[in-house]
Amino acid sequence: MQRLWLIFAQTVTIVLAVLFVIVTLKPEWLPRSQLMPAAIAPASTLPEPVAEKPANQPPPGSYATAAQRALPSVVHVFTSKEIVAPQNPLLNDPFFKHFFGNPGQPQTQRSSGLGSGVLVSPDGYILTNNHVIEGADAIEVALNDGQKFTARIVGRDPETDIAVLRIDSQTKLPAISFAPSNTARVGDVVLAIGNPFGVGQTVTMGIVSAMGRTQLGINTFENFIQTDAAINPGNSGGALVDTQGRLIGINTAIYSRSGGSLGIGFAIPASSAQSVMEQIIKTGRVTRGWIGVQVQEITPDLIEAFKLPAKGALIAGIARNSPSARAGVLPGDVLTAIDGKPIDNAHGVLETVAKLPPGQLAKLSLIRRGKTLEAVAQIGQRPLPSSSAGSE
Repeated sequence: MQRLWLIFAQTVTIVLAVLFVIVTLKPEWLPRSQLMPAAIAPASTLPEPVAEKPANQPPPGSYATAAQRALPSVVHVFTSKEIVAPQNPLLNDPFFKHFFGNPGQPQTQRSSGLGSGVLVSPDGYILTNNHVIEGADAIEVALNDGQKFTARIVGRDPETDIAVLRIDSQTKLPAISFAPSNTARVGDVVLAIGNPFGVGQTVTMGIVSAMGRTQLGINTFENFIQTDAAINPGNSGGALVDTQGRLIGINTAIYSRSGGSLGIGFAIPASSAQSVMEQIIKTGRVTRGWIGVQVQEITPDLIEAFKLPAKGALIAGIARNSPSARAGVLPGDVLTAIDGKPIDNAHGVLETVAKLPPGQLAKLSLIRRGKTLEAVAQIGQRPLPSSSAGSE
């Protein structure tokens, strides 16, 4: 009995202790809606989920996407032509002929060359350099996927070093995309794609080093993009593309003392090449204006000796029966403007006149013996390079 009373007393004591704690401390319970496990933060502080990169996405600084877009459009161009093999000089000696007779007809052999080209339309038109296919009597084009085609020459323009080829395919071909005109800037990253030394399709990277390079003595009409992307023999006619894989130029020449790349390469702007190509496809040749003058730069010595203006082009010669001759232009005149467009130097005459359509009347602003005068010339058609004799 005494043990039962002891258990009862302990139970009462515990109950009273619990009631004392509840009454004294009065804890404030959170509503159920505000309770959450301690390991879960409020939704507003949760970090944004990190999207995983696709397995095929190139790492930062890679130009793989641009290269993949452009590579299928760049082709290898293989040429061959028949040449006369050089004879031993003894075969032409009369003494030798007396004892051994006439050696017969000269022997011929085939010479091969290689370059690159760019597919510019799904139906097989290809841009390349004129010097790649010049003189060739057989041209073969190999695509990036290994297909080979016999190509024919649609037309060529030696004065810009542009040629247009065409191949016939049963399927649409991977034509390159052209970059918008005048978007390339000095410092832009560019890729040069071609077949250097015949090793196979190759991509090199550099930047645009300069724009509008002229008077290099490479072509008659020059407006080159300069780049330090490695360009070597075999790259000629290949593509210079931007970081989106769009065509901005046709690789044409390098400055080199050894034959290898020294980081100074030149490409014809894609807009210029496209303009030439469209004329060639339409008419088979490029039509340019001509007034029949030979011009030279005005030097400080000429300015001092003959009191010439600082800007303009000195007319050194006039072609007989040319538009300038019929307009009354004389040697010694200084041409300062054509149709109101100022002429700053001799190169400006070439570029300005070439853009005028044959048959159009053009106003020539001249200075003759210190006096300003004007003449009107009817623009003629620029003769082919073999007969133009260097006149504008």
